[in-house]
Amino acid sequence: MRIRSFRLRLTVWHVSFFSLLFVLFAVFLYGVLARALVRQLDSTLVAEAATAANLFQDEMGEMHGDALRAAPEALAGLRLHAGAAAIFDGTKILAIIPQSAVHEFDAVVAHVPQPLESDRLFTLPDRHVAVQPAMVDSRAYAVIAMERLDGVAASLEIVRRVLLFGLPLMLAIAALGGYWLTSRSLAPLGRMAEQASQITSQSLHTRLDAGAAAKELETLAASFNELLSRLDQSFESMRRFVADASHELRTPLSVIRGEADVALSQDRKPSDYRQSLALILDESRRLSRLVEDLLNLARADAGHVRLRVEEFYFNDLISECCRSAEPLASARGVRLWCHSPGDLSFHGDEALIRRLVMNLLDNAIRYTPEGGQVSVSVEPEDVGMRLRVADTGIGIAPDAAPHVFERFYRGDKARSRQDGGFGLGLSIVKWIAESHRGEVELETRPESGSTFIVTLPR
Repeated sequence: MRIRSFRLRLTVWHVSFFSLLFVLFAVFLYGVLARALVRQLDSTLVAEAATAANLFQDEMGEMHGDALRAAPEALAGLRLHAGAAAIFDGTKILAIIPQSAVHEFDAVVAHVPQPLESDRLFTLPDRHVAVQPAMVDSRAYAVIAMERLDGVAASLEIVRRVLLFGLPLMLAIAALGGYWLTSRSLAPLGRMAEQASQITSQSLHTRLDAGAAAKELETLAASFNELLSRLDQSFESMRRFVADASHELRTPLSVIRGEADVALSQDRKPSDYRQSLALILDESRRLSRLVEDLLNLARADAGHVRLRVEEFYFNDLISECCRSAEPLASARGVRLWCHSPGDLSFHGDEALIRRLVMNLLDNAIRYTPEGGQVSVSVEPEDVGMRLRVADTGIGIAPDAAPHVFERFYRGDKARSRQDGGFGLGLSIVKWIAESHRGEVELETRPESGSTFIVTLPR
C-alpha cells in the first residue's frame, strides 16, 4: 500500500536505510570477530606447542635421552590455557595432558605429517591442532597442541544474542528519532502551508514567512512569493482590464441607446432619422472594432490564435499600408514618407503583419500635429528585418513610456478618447510581434516625437 504521508514516508526510508546499514555492519562485525577469535586460538596453540617442544628438548638433555621420562616432565611444566597437549614419537604417544583427552588424540595422530620435520597447523571438524617438531639426538619428535572450538562458538553465540536483541531496539530508536527529525524538519513546511491556505484573491499581497527554516525551504518560500507577486500583478491587470473594457463598452452603448431613445421619443423628419441612424451606425462600428480587438487579445492570451504563415514581400505590404493611411494623413495635414529598399521576402501571417503596420501608422498620424511628418522604413538584417515608424508628434512622457503597451492605457498627452482610439492598438502590435518571435521597442522624445522599432526574425 502506498504511504501518502510524506512524514511517514521519510521515516520509513530512514528506518529502512538504518536497518540495512545496521545489518551490514553486524555481518561485518561478526565476520571480523569470528576470524579474530580463530586467529587468536591458532596463535595460542602454536605458542603452546613451541613452548612444549623447548621444554621437551631441555628435559631430554637432563634425562640423558629417556623420552618416556622426559615427555611427562615437559608437559607438566606447560601451562595450558585450554585444550590438551601430547608428545608423539611417530609411532606412539609418549605423554598426554590431561589424561582424559587420550581418546581425542587417536583421531588427531592420524593427521600428523610424516616425517616429523616441519610444523603444521590444521583444522578438524570440531577442533584446531598445532604440530611443532622437536629434534633430539637426530631423532624427530612432535609436540601436538589441540583445542576444541567450543570457546569460540560460545563467544560468537554471545555476540549473536547481543546483535539479535540489539537490532529491534536500535530500529525502534531509529524509527522514533527519524519521526522526530522528520516532524521537526517539516514543521516550517506545515506553517507555510497554513499561511498559503489563508491567501485568497483579495489577499494576494500576503507573502509566506519561512522563519528560521532550512535553506531549501527558504528557496521554496521565495519561489512561492514570486509566484504570488506574478499572480497579484495578473489579478490587478485583470481587474483593470475588466474595468477599462466595461468603461469603453459603456460609452458607445450609451450613445446608441440615447440616440435611439431620442429618435423614438416623437415623430421626426426622415432626415433626422437618417442622422440618428448614421450616428448609431458609427458607434456600432466603433463598438464592433472594440469587441473584435478584445476577442483577438483574449484568444492570444489563451493561445488559440494560429498564424497563417505564408511568403510575401514585406516592401509591397509597407507600400500598400502607406497608400491606405495616406487619406488619414492628408486629412490631418501630416506628411507621410515611406521607404523600403528592394524586394524583401518574408514568411509570416500577412494579415496580422498588415494590422501591425496599420496600427503603428494610425497611432503615429493621430498624435502628430498638423504640419508634422510620419516616416516608415524597413531595414534588412542578417537574421531578420527591422521596421521603424517615427513621427514628429507630441511624444510620450518618460513616466508613461513603460506602460504604452498595456491594454486601455492612455497617457495624458499620448492618448485621447476623442481621437477615436481604445488604447488597444499598441497592445495588439506587441502581441503580433511576439507571436512572430519578434519584439517592439520605443524611443521617445517628449514634445519631439516617438519612434517604434519592430524587429522580426526571418
